[in-house]
Amino acid sequence: MNAPLWQPAPETVEATQMAALMRRIEATAGIRLTDYADLHAWSIEHPEAFWSLLWDEFDIISEQKGDSVLDNAEAMPGARWFPQARLNFAANLLRRRDDAPALIVHDERGRRRELSHAELYQQVARLARALQKDGVEAGDRVAGFVPNSEHAVIGMLAAASLGAVWSSCSPDFGHQGVLDRFGQIGPKVLIAADGYTWNGKAIDTRSRLADIVRSLDDLTHLVVFPFLEDAPSLEGLPRAVAWEDYLDNEARDIDFRAQPFDHPLYILYSSGTTGTPKCIVHSAGGTLLQHLKEHRLHTDLDASDRLFYYTTCGWMMWNWLVSGLANGTTLVLFDGAAFAPDPSVLWRIAEQEGISVFGTSARYIAACEKEGMLPGRDHDLGALRAILSTGSALTHESFDYVYHDIKQDLLLASISGGTDIVSCFALGCPIRPVYRGQLQCRGLGMAVDVFDDDGRPLRGEKGELVCTAPFPAMPIGFWNDPDGERYHDAYFATFANTWAHGDYAEITAEDGLIIHGRSDAVLNPGGVRIGTAEIYRQVEKVEEVLESLCIGQTWGDDMRIVLFVRLRDGRTLDDDLRQRIKSTIRTHTTPRHVPQRILQVADLPRTLSGKLVELAVRNVVHGEPVRNREALANPEALALFEDLPELRE
Repeated sequence: MNAPLWQPAPETVEATQMAALMRRIEATAGIRLTDYADLHAWSIEHPEAFWSLLWDEFDIISEQKGDSVLDNAEAMPGARWFPQARLNFAANLLRRRDDAPALIVHDERGRRRELSHAELYQQVARLARALQKDGVEAGDRVAGFVPNSEHAVIGMLAAASLGAVWSSCSPDFGHQGVLDRFGQIGPKVLIAADGYTWNGKAIDTRSRLADIVRSLDDLTHLVVFPFLEDAPSLEGLPRAVAWEDYLDNEARDIDFRAQPFDHPLYILYSSGTTGTPKCIVHSAGGTLLQHLKEHRLHTDLDASDRLFYYTTCGWMMWNWLVSGLANGTTLVLFDGAAFAPDPSVLWRIAEQEGISVFGTSARYIAACEKEGMLPGRDHDLGALRAILSTGSALTHESFDYVYHDIKQDLLLASISGGTDIVSCFALGCPIRPVYRGQLQCRGLGMAVDVFDDDGRPLRGEKGELVCTAPFPAMPIGFWNDPDGERYHDAYFATFANTWAHGDYAEITAEDGLIIHGRSDAVLNPGGVRIGTAEIYRQVEKVEEVLESLCIGQTWGDDMRIVLFVRLRDGRTLDDDLRQRIKSTIRTHTTPRHVPQRILQVADLPRTLSGKLVELAVRNVVHGEPVRNREALANPEALALFEDLPELRE
């Protein structure tokens, strides 16, 4: 077995909430749990006992829990959790109401704002009463076209308090991208900012807002809060009202409307790069219980922590972050480019605010390393005890960088799940070691496995990431999918009664997990399946390469691997660099992994949440249409891959 990069001290393990849960289970079930593997096995072998115990442990605020935990337990989809329960999501996030900070808000303009738990409750009360007066009822949609600010959190909580459904996009979405999403769900109220800043540039979104509102027939009001300007004009904005004018300032209390466990809370969206985005509906109870499990047990969060995740309101990590309020945790928000106004901005905020759990993307960590940043030397990160990373596979070299140049004594948790489940299949574990390149564990209560093409479990080999039993955070379904056909086809058509997630993965000898890329982007030269992450990891070791993207190009009766690289400014891809890239790949993988073509490009297309889009590039190279360019942050980059002479020979 590999040597761990980090291992929690015995006294640290003993003090975790996960260890306390193990002792509770041992006492009540009369069994012995020696390690995490035992705990995980018990959680999936006794799902009703496990999730019921978590409900009690987390002190879920509810009108009733009910006697039944799981109905139709063998059905995927079709299982129903806590069918008699009635609760309100917002009530659980607003349980703390003292003067300690609930939200600390930063942006790239250097502004800082702070709301206490008491102030947050009051702001939510004022907006909730205003929404109620506006006719918003349980099941209605309230949408946000919002930067990552306190207004987004207040908007979501106010909607949820009424049993309304919240759905948000970040303000960098284009007009059509917003309508592709909100146009499907028909929001009654739209909450938006007047604009945002990105990489030092002020971007006014009011003209875009005007076009969006004119296309949303069910909208009663557009509620605009100031972000770009202190007192933005609303002239020319249909149905617009200023945030301060909309709030009911007489409201003091919130009438939390209890709903069933599986009442809709969020509508999130697939990336939409292969067509109109799927509207994925998540339940209030499932989201709450799953997030509390991941926060308290897998991240060991409590009320003393300060939790940060670099995200926009168009990515599910925002929803995950906000649930930290249910622990009484202080949330640190940031809106803007991660390297603006300078590359050290996020680490400076981590020092300033005493962030204890710092969440970001694998791409950000790799970019810090490429920039030669030394956060551990240049900033006081004494409060930092965990770094979370997601969005793509965290390379082995990024693990090394974190422990060498950020901090030696911390939990580095590479986590993986997604919009589909608004949570994680695999994530961190505070009682387990960290191994280079591996996600520490499969989540508690999640019957995660890796299958071959015939549905047989694999160990130490690559295959399809699956989940073989129901879990509370499974979506309710898709919006406007009355017979559930699209939902079934998205996740359950590959293996009978089993969720197939679309990741190409491997369970390791240490019982960790490695994600090798998306299954639909797996390369197959000569019949050998290769995950793109295996190639990216090697290519990005090369000093001149900032990032890369790999596709399989149909060539003759086979497939050849084509690699596109974006280089540092002033660097050019010459024969020497090509050979070094190939040699690095061949030395550390196999000759099968070596690309037949390597091309330099000025940019790589990515989704609005920052993920590279291999399928879109593959379509362009093969002369096939890219169906929804509005889903991309930089759709103009696709033109760089059209009719390349190097790919015609």
